[in-house]
Formats: sequence, C-alpha cells, structure tokens
Amino acid sequence: MTSGHDIVWLESAQQRLGLVPTLGGGVAQWRWLAQGHAVDLWRPWAGTSEDRYTLASFAMLPWSNRISHGGFEHGGQWFAMAPNRAGEPYPIHGDGWLQAWSLTRPQRQVAEMRLESRHHGGNPYAYDALQRFELIDDGLLQSVRVTHRGDTPLPYGLGLHPWFPRTPQTTARARVGGVWLSGDDPIPTQHTKALPAGWDLNGGAPMNGALIDNGYDGWDGNATIHWPERGLAVHLSMEPLNTPRGPMAPEHCLVYRPPAGEAFCFEPITQPIDAFHLPGRPGLVTLARGETLMLRMHWRVDTRPPRPNPA
Repeated sequence: MTSGHDIVWLESAQQRLGLVPTLGGGVAQWRWLAQGHAVDLWRPWAGTSEDRYTLASFAMLPWSNRISHGGFEHGGQWFAMAPNRAGEPYPIHGDGWLQAWSLTRPQRQVAEMRLESRHHGGNPYAYDALQRFELIDDGLLQSVRVTHRGDTPLPYGLGLHPWFPRTPQTTARARVGGVWLSGDDPIPTQHTKALPAGWDLNGGAPMNGALIDNGYDGWDGNATIHWPERGLAVHLSMEPLNTPRGPMAPEHCLVYRPPAGEAFCFEPITQPIDAFHLPGRPGLVTLARGETLMLRMHWRVDTRPPRPNPA
C-alpha cells in the first residue's frame, strides 16, 4: 500500500475482513461475498492516506467523541486534555485510534489486536486494550476491552466508528428516545425527545439529507442499516456492557450524516458527546487500577427483504 501500512486479512466463504494494526488498530475493509458479487458493508479504505477518517472503521477508546473545556474534573482533580486532530478544537475519539497496535491470529477466522497505551499525547490515561474480530456464518463478532493501568481511577467510555456506504435510498433504523441538540461545535446544548424532521431513527431515517452529527439516547442496542437498491441490510446488536459493577444496558448511539459524500456513520457508543461535562456524566464508567470495561457487538448480514414496521 502506498501508505506503508500492511493489511491483515480474515476470510471465510462469504466474507473478507481487512485489519490495519499499525494504523490505529483500524479496519480497512469488510466485504460480503454472495452469488458471485462482492459488496462492501463498510466503506473501504483506499490505502493512500493515513487519515483515520478514511478507514472503514476504528475503535474509540478510552472515550468516544469530544471533550470540551480543555479537560475534565474527577475526584477533586483537574485533568487537562489537548486537541488531538488537526482542525478540531477538542480532543476527540480517545487516543487508541492514533497509535499502532500489535496483532495475533489465535484461530483461522479470528484476529486480536492489542495496545499498551501510557499517557499518549500527555493525557492522563494509562491502559491496556484488546480488540477481537471473529468471522461467523452470518456476519461478524467484534469486541473492545480496556483495562485501566493508572494509579488514579478515571472515567472511561468506548465506541465504534464504522463508515457505511451511502446509496440514494439508504436508511438507518433504531429504537431511540431522544437526541442531544448542539451548536456548531458540535457540543450538546440541550436534550429533546421531539426528534427533528428526518432525524427519527425509530421509523427508519434517510441517510441522505441535512447534517446530523448528534448523539441519541434511549437506544436499546439494536439497529439496522438498509440498502434497498442492494437488497441488503446489516443488523447490529450491542450486548450489555461488561463493567466492574455488573452489566450496563446499551443507551447511546450517534449518527453522522454529512450533507454530501459517499458515506455516513452510525456509531455504537457508551456515552454521549462531552459526557464529561453533562449532568450525571451519563454512560461513563470509572475504572480503578486493574478494572476492565468491555463492549461486544454482533454484526449480522441480511439478504432477505426487511419486514415492515409493526403497526
């Protein structure tokens, strides 16, 4: 590849998954092979840029999305956080996506990537992380695990950042309760259960239209991306989070629908944008040294016509 980063491939009878360990532990391609056709389920990486936003997907840890105010307070102590992406005024998506991971292949259709991160870019986080990918008959099992290695307990969050190809009729459907509205940042300014026109995922929202870059809550952990022109859908299911104090039900997701371009994002996340500064810090999990937080996903490919919404 012209970028200088090698792709490691997992393959099965119906799938091909490419991982780029040295480029943020990201995914280069997830492709479904059926009836002589190859279809990209995530927008593929062209291999010509190191910009992680050009990858098919990457994990967000030890937090997701943005942190405002130059840092956060925890346990009576202030922790400064510097911006970590050109053009962004806030630190975004954690720091795992900015570092090189190591890869092992414990089984033929399984790969694991590991990272030991210690205060990357001067931030307060020290942790070990593991990503696991397993190709199964109907799709992909994916997990992300982070273990705190610092002496001072800190709040953690996780997320996944897949880019889906966008066709004219693409929709995203998910059961949600409300959405965080924001300014131009986009840092949340208020929460509403009155979903704006074209934003209601409950009935299937179009993935073409005006900008959405907002977090939803009340999510039950399930969603469907449907491409009618392809006769194809991807169903995703997020299990209850594994936390030191027991399981925690999924609650948050984010949609990034740019006004133009070939792709959009539906992001399973554990906390809303800027949760560090929202009342109650929704979704953040404080980890003491040696404690672990884990997110598990099942991505299921469906070539059957979708069922209509129940009355």
